Amino acid sequence: MLLGAKAGGPYAVTALIIAGGGGGAAGSRGAGGGAGGVQESASAVLTPLTDYTVTVGSGGSGASAAGYHPSAGSNSSFNGTTSTGGSRYYWNTSAQGGSGHGGYQNTGDYGTGISGQGNNGGPGRDTIINSTFVRDCGGGGGKGAAGTHTGGAGSNSWSAWATATSSGASGYYGGGGGGGGDYSSYHAGGAGGGGTGGDGSVAGSAGTANTGGGGGGGGWDGNMVQSGGGAGGSGIVIIRYAGGQKGSGGTVASSGGYTYHKFTSSGTFTA
Repeated sequence: MLLGAKAGGPYAVTALIIAGGGGGAAGSRGAGGGAGGVQESASAVLTPLTDYTVTVGSGGSGASAAGYHPSAGSNSSFNGTTSTGGSRYYWNTSAQGGSGHGGYQNTGDYGTGISGQGNNGGPGRDTIINSTFVRDCGGGGGKGAAGTHTGGAGSNSWSAWATATSSGASGYYGGGGGGGGDYSSYHAGGAGGGGTGGDGSVAGSAGTANTGGGGGGGGWDGNMVQSGGGAGGSGIVIIRYAGGQKGSGGTVASSGGYTYHKFTSSGTFTA
């Protein structure tokens, strides 16, 4: 707790609240995980010497090569605003998350995103490439765009926050996980920490920690050699206010006339 805070009055803060990304599915149903929800809270006036709980959601686990089902990301929250974890594929059904997971087939089994937090995942497809049947699974949605076969792009709207706190992925947060597929038909994750999809010999990669990126889906090689999906990236909460440091908690940085408190795990912000 900062002793200097006793002399100050209430002050306004905003917060960037990013949930954990969904895990990537495995094998021939290797859909990419949806990015965790990304929101900036409305400005709120906090009371000095008061503790406020910060919850940072974990990324969902990726599915093992022997099973199809990963887990969704966990929610992040601060001062009454909650961002929802990214969704994950589950056996021909669609689920909603901050951003939605990719689909297995060219049907409606991709997940949907929550308005203001993210976007829908992309459908899968069955196609013929060089006389060979290929199944491409869909990528997860991201904050900035819906998934296709690749993961949907995240957003760089908070690039100044990312620079000030040494967080994000090249200024982006909330990229969807890339879809996996047969042979070498896997796809990239979205900008903002989305994991890359896999094939039978390459597993889907994990979303980047503290970006909310979705995990990449696994794949198979046509001979039922399957690979697992990647875990979703964990979330992050960043609290910002104008001027010099007033509160305590998290990792503190100052830039451009603002003070930032970065939380990469759950904790307490003392105003």
